[in-house]
Amino acid sequence: MSIQAILNNKGADVIAIESDQTVAQALQVMDKKAIGALVVGGDGQTCSGIFTERDVMRALAQHGAKALEESVCEHMTERPQSIAPTSGIDEAMSIMTQRRFRHLPVMTGDDLCGIVSIGDLVNYRIQQTEREAAAMKDYIATG
Repeated sequence: MSIQAILNNKGADVIAIESDQTVAQALQVMDKKAIGALVVGGDGQTCSGIFTERDVMRALAQHGAKALEESVCEHMTERPQSIAPTSGIDEAMSIMTQRRFRHLPVMTGDDLCGIVSIGDLVNYRIQQTEREAAAMKDYIATG
């Protein structure tokens, strides 16, 4: 199964923010949308960086409360690891596990196609396991 299947299921909408917006503004968007990451590149079609909950934590740890008034570009992850929509789910899970990421932008060349989280991948795996278990039960029941 490909990353595109995940995007087809959950949607490919991306919440983006401009790099000059403040950390406080980014947090307000993340809270309102109940998400853990924002793509930096306000048009939602490109990705110059990603701003995550971990970036917020680091900013606060290093700069204290004044970090809230600093711009996102000062704390974002520039040129984040990305994955192609044709890539497999196992590949995405491997990247996220090895590099300790929870979000991966999905890119075709320089074009942003969506974003997947570890939660998206785990949900897919749970659904897949449930489908396989149901099929096994049906097989056993019908002999």
